[in-house]
Amino acid sequence: MYKTIVFTILLAGVLSSAEAQQTPVSTNLRAVTRGITVHSIPDTLHSPRKAVTHSLVIPGWGQLYNHKWWKMPVVYGGLGLIGSAIIFNQRYYNQFLTIARYRRSGEQPSPEDKYYKEYKALKDRSASDTYVENALNGYRRNRDLAILGMLGGWGIQMIDAYIDAKFIHSYSIDDNLSFDVRPSLITQSMYASRISAQFIPSLKFTAAF
Repeated sequence: MYKTIVFTILLAGVLSSAEAQQTPVSTNLRAVTRGITVHSIPDTLHSPRKAVTHSLVIPGWGQLYNHKWWKMPVVYGGLGLIGSAIIFNQRYYNQFLTIARYRRSGEQPSPEDKYYKEYKALKDRSASDTYVENALNGYRRNRDLAILGMLGGWGIQMIDAYIDAKFIHSYSIDDNLSFDVRPSLITQSMYASRISAQFIPSLKFTAAF
């Protein structure tokens, strides 16, 4: 009996709320953006081609053109790491290439020659010619991979600049989020409910982006 009374009270409250409010409750929330420029309407003067050209000439320039300055540390951080890998492997490639040439020709370098200390250190350690050739090939392979990585990173930041510019140029990105809340009833199946609890009061929530 008490369940029927509680249900009746809840149902009356829901129905009275629905009658009192003829229009749905709508609230607009403004998206909070930090360091990101949100455009409500397309900017047809913003050129994706110019963004790509800027990124081709100077990495990160396209991101600045798109007002995405926060991407600059990512671009230069990634390219800087790859560039340091190229310099590191090129340095040791030159060293082992010179030592390998000394060994191939049987020539004994003088103390004034380049990489003499390194040549003598390997000789004192009784490093074989195979070790020197393997090291030479390893540093050359790593250098070539780092160069490919640099080209790939350069291309990725160009694509990123183009995509951002294309969105700014052609698409509308609204920064308003609206939602609608209204009272409703949930109907249960007859076999899964009792007569006194066929309808459950609820709130219907609808969001629009």
